[in-house]
Amino acid sequence: MPFLFGELSGAPAWVPAVLLVTLSLAVGFLTRFILLQFIRYWQSRDRKLFKSLEKHLRGSMFLFIPLLLISVGVNYVNIEPESLGFIKTTTNIFIILSFCSVLIRLINVAEEMLFIRYDITISNNLRARKIRTQIMYVKKVAIVVLVTLCLSLILLSFPGIRKFGTTILAGAGVAGIIIGFALQKSLVNLFAGIQIAFTQPIKIDDAVVVEKEWGWIEEINLTYVVVRLWDLRRLVLPITYFTENPFQNWTRNNAQILGSVFLYLDYSMPLAPLRQHFEKVLSETPLWDQQTQVLQVTETTEKTMTIRLLMTAQNSPTAWDLRCYVREKMIEFIQQNYPQSLPHVRTTLIGPTENAELSH
Repeated sequence: MPFLFGELSGAPAWVPAVLLVTLSLAVGFLTRFILLQFIRYWQSRDRKLFKSLEKHLRGSMFLFIPLLLISVGVNYVNIEPESLGFIKTTTNIFIILSFCSVLIRLINVAEEMLFIRYDITISNNLRARKIRTQIMYVKKVAIVVLVTLCLSLILLSFPGIRKFGTTILAGAGVAGIIIGFALQKSLVNLFAGIQIAFTQPIKIDDAVVVEKEWGWIEEINLTYVVVRLWDLRRLVLPITYFTENPFQNWTRNNAQILGSVFLYLDYSMPLAPLRQHFEKVLSETPLWDQQTQVLQVTETTEKTMTIRLLMTAQNSPTAWDLRCYVREKMIEFIQQNYPQSLPHVRTTLIGPTENAELSH
């Protein structure tokens, strides 16, 4: 490269600069092309990994390599010192940004590979949900740290900031204390998120009851949690909610969930055929995991008796479908065979003579 630009010493000043940029872009494009071809070649051996690498690195590598070449080659181009300093500083800033982008994309690749290994679509997904929760939170923290370091390196690339570094650090310490008081709640949320990621009172896809709403944990972010409710609404809560308030977690220790159905029937309803039909309904559906089936009379009032049906399913969405299915089939059975046993109000008509006797 020095020899090439030395041959152009008699040319106009802009010619070596244009040649440097052109060669850098050409080498960058060629390197990117070779790298992508290499990745595609290895996809036959590990398709998922190299497919993810191709998807995430396709755009980020194009600028990183040319910027490195420009940063080296600019030293061999005849440029005024004032302009040279500006160009080198600008190039270094873009190199740092490009390198940070590459690292973030590699973090995304690692996350995708770990998500493939720990699949939460299987029935017994407790361990996978635990690890996914930690992966997602660690990824967010790693990106925040990486971006912070990137911005710090960019600031240090300015000579004036390096010269007054001690003064700036002292001022940053005071400013950090002030900002810490101002952002106290946000910092509490951040540390609460770290606590949740490793102690795991909640995990991704846990079935929970919060604020009298039933749903699933959809996202655990740095400062808030998104709960997907059963009717597809989203309940957004600060992450400290799950460290400071009681809530129900139906799948903390096992993905299997116990579902219940309540029937309110008249006392004339015989229990034996009802119990037989309940067993028949469960045996005919793949939603039931064949673990638990219970029919009990749990309460009686002056008008009806309350019958509770218990059954288990592999996970919370399946349990919801199973409960709806059993409820429909049991109501249909009662309507067709014991309509007189549906809840109704009894009244007694009293004649005039009986009414007179009662009045005395």
